[in-house]
Amino acid sequence: MPNGSAEPVDRKPPWSRPPWSKPRGFTFVELMVVITIIVVLVTMAIPIYQKSILRAKESVLKNNLFTIRTVIDNYTYDKQKAPQSLQNLVSEGYLREVPVDPMTGSSQTWKTILEDATQSVNQSEPGIFDIRSGSDRISLDGTSYSDW
Repeated sequence: MPNGSAEPVDRKPPWSRPPWSKPRGFTFVELMVVITIIVVLVTMAIPIYQKSILRAKESVLKNNLFTIRTVIDNYTYDKQKAPQSLQNLVSEGYLREVPVDPMTGSSQTWKTILEDATQSVNQSEPGIFDIRSGSDRISLDGTSYSDW
């Protein structure tokens, strides 16, 4: 018992243990089984994660479209003419900034639909009547984002 400790020190090398003693650590096969299970779980989780990201982007797109369309209607009602550009909505204080199209990642890719000059409030200056996403991709429900 060195240094006055109460427990004896085992100075035998680990390979000299008796064969009936419990081995320490894991075998290669056990490690491979665990790694295989983890790979299978990750392989199943990635598509679910990607679909949830896409659902979130679709939700943001619907919200942005609703907001911009509402603001266009408010602007048209207040000014008695439709806005000429999305930047007009910002400069007049209806929006803080033009929202980003989550499908394209840019606020410059919105497709604006101009009103028919014969049906516009101010027939000399037809303005923005509606707005759509600039993305050419297809949504989870099978419709094009540019048709929303």
